Parts: sequence; structure tokens; C-alpha cells
Amino acid sequence: MSRLRVAIAQFNAHVGDLAGNAERILEFAVRARDGGADVLLTPELALSGYPPEDLLMRPDFYRACVAQLDALARAATLPIVVGYPEESAGRYYNAASLLANGRVTATYRKFRLPNYEVFDEERYFAAGNEPCVIELNGVRCGLAICADVWESGAAEAAAHAGAELILTLNASPFHMNKQARRYEVLRERVAATGKPVIYANLVGGQDELVFDGASFGMDGQGRLTHQLPAFVEALEFIEYADGHLLPGRIVEPPSREAEVYAALKLGVADYLGKNDFPGAIIGLSGGIDSALTLAIAVDALGAEKVRAVMMPSPWTAQMSLDDSREMVRRLGVQYDEIPIAAAMGQFAVLLAPTFASLGPKPAWDTTDENLQARIRGMLLMALSNRTGRIVLTTGNKSEMAVGYATLYGDMAGGFAVIKDVAKTFVYQLANWRNDVSDVIPQNIITRAPSAELKPGQTDQDTLPPYEVLDAIIEAYMERDESPRQIIARGYSEADVRKVVGMLKKNEYKRRQAPVGIRVTQRGFGKDWRYPITSRYPDEY
Repeated sequence: MSRLRVAIAQFNAHVGDLAGNAERILEFAVRARDGGADVLLTPELALSGYPPEDLLMRPDFYRACVAQLDALARAATLPIVVGYPEESAGRYYNAASLLANGRVTATYRKFRLPNYEVFDEERYFAAGNEPCVIELNGVRCGLAICADVWESGAAEAAAHAGAELILTLNASPFHMNKQARRYEVLRERVAATGKPVIYANLVGGQDELVFDGASFGMDGQGRLTHQLPAFVEALEFIEYADGHLLPGRIVEPPSREAEVYAALKLGVADYLGKNDFPGAIIGLSGGIDSALTLAIAVDALGAEKVRAVMMPSPWTAQMSLDDSREMVRRLGVQYDEIPIAAAMGQFAVLLAPTFASLGPKPAWDTTDENLQARIRGMLLMALSNRTGRIVLTTGNKSEMAVGYATLYGDMAGGFAVIKDVAKTFVYQLANWRNDVSDVIPQNIITRAPSAELKPGQTDQDTLPPYEVLDAIIEAYMERDESPRQIIARGYSEADVRKVVGMLKKNEYKRRQAPVGIRVTQRGFGKDWRYPITSRYPDEY
């Protein structure tokens, strides 16, 4: 009778902290040993963290990795399958090795190197071409790394080499509906090989990416046997016996709103925590975007690490002041009000002679509006400099797409929390958060959105209704549909031309925007690389 007890280490690695990651792996190994495991399975590149990006261009990085790997092997008290970047004969690989008896006993090199979405592994690694089957407690296990199970070839090669069970190490970043897609591709591999799979995934935030964990086991019929929780570290034991994974714990999946909120919260906590920021500063406006950003920050960091600043102008409605005061009261964060009317007046005086030399201008234009945003950005950055806290910007994906934001104004800051959240989904997240506990005043959710940069202003003075705007952005930007195709869906040509034109025109702004958390399959970050200067005429 063949039997194997596999422990999954779903843990939060820190890119570049080789010693710290090794220490965490050893901590999980001790717990796994105490729980009766025969082997510990870690995520992809667990030793180095993922993605190391151009650290992988440095020969000294590989030397440091192999030194730490050897130290980890000597310290390990049970077999560990660990992912790391490997140099061999002048070539570089995304590798996984079995550490046992104080040394590296087998090594697998990733077959499939993804070069799409946020991935560019062909920039760094050579592809492996040999399966690796290791024997653990009498069970023959084939190793695979992430994209190896998203495409055919590697898992099938392991099965042909005699593997009874596939162990796959993963650093699969989160986006909405990602887990359903993982199940789909794993069932394809199970159908092709007839072998059960144990899938260990990384968890944690790394710059714009969030890894959700959500590791699982799947039997040889494609049935889920184990499901770990998402967005938290976890150690789980999976039993393999006589060709089958024995049924275990299956955590219910969260709602879409719950998982996106958890991703944003983890992204904020890890960006600030891993970069040693003592806290966050948020400019409140009385609007939905800054309110949601404030709620996420407090949930991620604790109220004591968040400072909210309201900077009213003569056009700020009393409702905005009242709602901001009420929200900070509910959350218990430090709060400041800094009126900007005096600064607006002083800038008007300073600029008046130069503006007069330029000839007549309207009584009010975007210059006056943008000046307010830039005064606010300057004040927030001054507070950031003085306190060391990072400014969290509050712009959403809809605004980022069409440039409905001010460079060096409301775009000023260090981290863009809801940069990849469409405006319509901002409202859904706010309502979901209030269902958990009532932190966002209802006025903020129900009132018409406005930048409040001139009297009576609303967003729809400039933009189509958000449900129309977001649908056009999703079709053009996330699904690569042409304007002609979008119009055929029933959207007016005028709206499509306006939105697509604004999206293309404002690429220069997005290049100067702070990094932000990716929660859709295509965000304005690593997986959006359009030229600023282009004369390509879209298909109408």
C-alpha cells in the first residue's frame, strides 16, 4: 500500500529576502514534520520571492540563492520541495529542487515560460525540457511549476516518466475569476494524465500584484478534494493513498466583492509593511473613491496608522465636510482639515501678471480646477515628507483610463489602492463593506459623484454615465475589442469615440501614475504597454 502525506506551505514570501524566506520555510517544515508530513511543498520561487524581475539579471543574486539553498538543505528536518532561481552552465532556470538528507537530491527546471499578461519569464530564464520524478515514501511524484500545468507538455511528460502524483509549485497572481480558471486548466491536465494534482500557490502582495494562495488538491477524476483559504498564510496536509487523494477540508469560496476587497487589503498591508512605511495619508473629498480607500487602509493597517486630510475649497459642499467628519469618527482615524482658499488666492495673485500677458481667458477653466488639485497634492506630500507616511491616491480605473485626474494633483502619491477598480465596482465594494459594518456614510454612496472643482459640477458633465463608460473601457482595454465591435454591442458611436479618444490621449498621464493593485485580468501596469506616441487609427 503506497501512502504519502504532503504538507502545503502557502506562505507570504518577501522578494530578495533570501534568509528571511528560508527561515519561514523552515518554520513551516517544523510544523509539517510535527503534523506527520512526509514532504513539504512550497510555492514557485519561494526562496527568492516572486517576481524578482531584474534581480534575475545579476549573477550575484544566483550565487546568493544557491548559498541559501544549501544552508536550507542542511537545516531541513524533513524533505522539502523548494522553488528558486538556478544558474547552471551559464544558463538560468526557474527551478525546483528536492532537499533531503542535507543536500539537493533532484532538480526540475520549468518547461513553460509565460510571456503574457504580467509575465515576462522569457526575458530571464531558459526553458527546461526534462521531466523530474522523485520518489517519496514509495510514491513517484512528478514536479511541475505554474505555467507547466496551464499548457500541455510538462505534466504529461512527468506522467509518461512514471509519476503517480503531480506536485505543482505556483506563483499565480490574483485577478477576478482566476480560481475558476485554475480549476479549468488543472482539470485539463488531470484528463490528459489521469493523475491527481496538488497545487501550492504563493500568497501576499508584491508591488502591483497580489497572490491569493487558494491552494488546492484535485483527484484523478478532476474533483476538488482540498481547498485552502485565500489571502492568508496556511499549512494544509493532503493524504495520498493507493492512487487517490483522500477527501479533506474545502473552504467555501468568497464572493467577488469579498475576494477583491481582501486582495486590496492585502496589497496595501504588504506594500507598506514590506517597504517599511510607518503609515498612510489619504486625502478625503467626501466622495466614494476616497471613502473606500480610507476603509481599505484602516482594515489593512489599523486606524492608528492612517491619517485622513480634508482640504476644502470654496466649492466644497457642506455635505462633503459633514460626511468626511462622520466617516473618520466611525473609523477612529487621525483627521485634519486644511482649507485651501487662501492658497488658491495666493496662486491667483502670483500668476495674474503672466496670465494677463497671454491674452483673455475664460472666467473659469481647467487651469483653475487643476490648481486646486495640485495645491491639495502639495499639502499631502508635505505631510508625507514630514511624517514618513506614504500618500495613498484614491483614483479608480475609470478615471485612470480617460485621464479624469490631475497630474501632480490627485494623482500625486506613492500607491494607488483602487487603480484597477472600475467606478461601478467601487460602489459595489462600498456597499459590501457596509454590509460587514457600517463605516461609509450613506450620503457618500447615494449622491451624484463630483470633483467639486467648480459650482454645481458632476462627473457626468464630462463623462458618459459610469455604467456606459466602464463597459466601453472593459471592451476596449481588457478584451481588445475594436470601436466597431463595441458600437455593434449597442453603444453609441459618439460615446465610443469619446471614451476611446480620451483613453488613448491620456497614456502619458498613466505613465506617471503611482503603481497600484491589479485585480482584473488587465490593469494599467505591467500588462498594459501601449505607446504614448502613436497615430494608429482605430477600426470604426
